[in-house]
Amino acid sequence: MSTTPAIVEVEPVITAVVRGTVPVAELAGFFDRSFSTLPQVVASQGAAIAGPAVARYDGPPTDVARLEVGFPTATPVRAEGEVEPSTLPGGRVARVEHHGSYEELGAAWEALAAWIAEQGQTPGAVLWEVYVTQPSPEMDPAELVTELSWLLDGA
Repeated sequence: MSTTPAIVEVEPVITAVVRGTVPVAELAGFFDRSFSTLPQVVASQGAAIAGPAVARYDGPPTDVARLEVGFPTATPVRAEGEVEPSTLPGGRVARVEHHGSYEELGAAWEALAAWIAEQGQTPGAVLWEVYVTQPSPEMDPAELVTELSWLLDGA
């Protein structure tokens, strides 16, 4: 991963998620509720979490975000309560690693969108974040690492 954007080919990734249409001001609460529920459901089904937490967006968030948050899993889960099986898509993506607080992610996405345009590419409707660093209350937000991936049209 790099702080310099690149276009890479990715394979689909199986995920267990909670879906929502959430006002941006309420995203933190949605993430907290979802991430507290998901591990229990995944474990109760004998599945295993296979990587760091993710958030997949159906288009760049405006005042409201249509998204799913969850974890990659080694095997698909069954729908249970709010938890559903899903996937991160495969194909060509523009990818960059963001170092810093979550409050700076909007600017990081804007910079990635500009970079995509500079490359003569067209961003698709699906984009996602992988939270490489698990946050904790005592950590410095500057130490957070988030991988941004934006599926390109024609991918």
